[in-house]
Amino acid sequence: MMNTEVSLRNIKGTVNAPSSKSDVHRILIASALSDRPTKLLINSASEDIEATCSCLKMMGADIKKDGTGIIVTPIKNVPDEAVLNCVESGSTMRFLMPVASALGINATFTGSDRLTQRPHDPLLDALKKNGVTVHEGFPIKISEQLESGVFEIQGDVSSQFISGLMFALPLLEGNSEIRLTTPAESKPYIDMTVSTLKNFNIEIAEKGNSYFINGNGKYISPEEITAQGDWSNGAFWLCLGALSCITVNGLNNYSLQGDRRIIEILRSMGADVTLNYNSVSVKKNELHGIKIDASDIPDLVPVISALACFAQGTTTITNAKRLRFKESDRLKAVADLIETAGGDVTELPDSLIINGGMKLKDRFAFNCRNDHRMVMAATLFSFASDVTITDAQAVNKSYPHFFNDIKALGGVCNVINDR
Repeated sequence: MMNTEVSLRNIKGTVNAPSSKSDVHRILIASALSDRPTKLLINSASEDIEATCSCLKMMGADIKKDGTGIIVTPIKNVPDEAVLNCVESGSTMRFLMPVASALGINATFTGSDRLTQRPHDPLLDALKKNGVTVHEGFPIKISEQLESGVFEIQGDVSSQFISGLMFALPLLEGNSEIRLTTPAESKPYIDMTVSTLKNFNIEIAEKGNSYFINGNGKYISPEEITAQGDWSNGAFWLCLGALSCITVNGLNNYSLQGDRRIIEILRSMGADVTLNYNSVSVKKNELHGIKIDASDIPDLVPVISALACFAQGTTTITNAKRLRFKESDRLKAVADLIETAGGDVTELPDSLIINGGMKLKDRFAFNCRNDHRMVMAATLFSFASDVTITDAQAVNKSYPHFFNDIKALGGVCNVINDR
């Protein structure tokens, strides 16, 4: 456990966005299923990315790092069995369960206690209806070959279920359909998967609430590909810019990443936002509360909620129930954070109502529940308060050099306990 004292008073400057964890997951998996090696260019990795690399190696891929990225040699000799430790990465587990079953691997999926509590049943039920045997309990054990056909699955629990099936179904002999029984939430993440697959010669047709996938697909590597900058992690800096002046380089203004919506949100709140080629600058301006539908942008909720405390008026965030099943119960964690900081918040079953303009505490400590998004949200408060963050090491899940970037911009980060 790492406890860190943070202060961002008077911080400003330019920072490079880390490589998108969401983009890297997808490229790694497509590369491992491809016809020849792929070089993935990235500027940073993370614990979740390491989990995906480790699991793909256990499935038969060869993955090596060099000075500029990751070289993936695709799976050639598929093992009969594999134990896949996904650590805390829900993306790793949900993407690879269908892939392992499509490859005919008898796979055991394990990970952290919190990962075991996150919902997986809709995906497992769809696999069971199409030839896979799922053994009860955790670790999750699957066996038997996945069969092509119709896969009915809820769209409002996790987009990762749909993405995992999209990676797997082209590997099967027959054609398949993914039929959503409820409207898709976080659909931009599904769109990202479709785009990644297209880069690897796999076409997916969308019609109504269904996706159609041809069998016997051939993943063809582009040989070299650059991961996009991460709008989810970049959002921390953009929100901080709304209180000071920050430029974030490496953000593709035409990205399919749903969290690009942070630009629209900040402008609606009154921030001064300038889009440049591959970068975004945000300057301080008078901020006011707004209404936000979080159904497609759950990862933005913690940091937007923190920023809302600095705005005048009320910010209402709705359709955020899925946050209760992340690395922590994020709705409760965000509400606790705001109350601890001296703010005014009402927590509802799927919403938060935040009254801004309150006098925040000069100093407070907060336990971030081993949740990387909560570390960043708590850090934003250190623009006005001296904050001690417990479980600060959780940020390594997606952004290992987060505190180094803070120091580079003039912020203060002091580790006071590391055990």
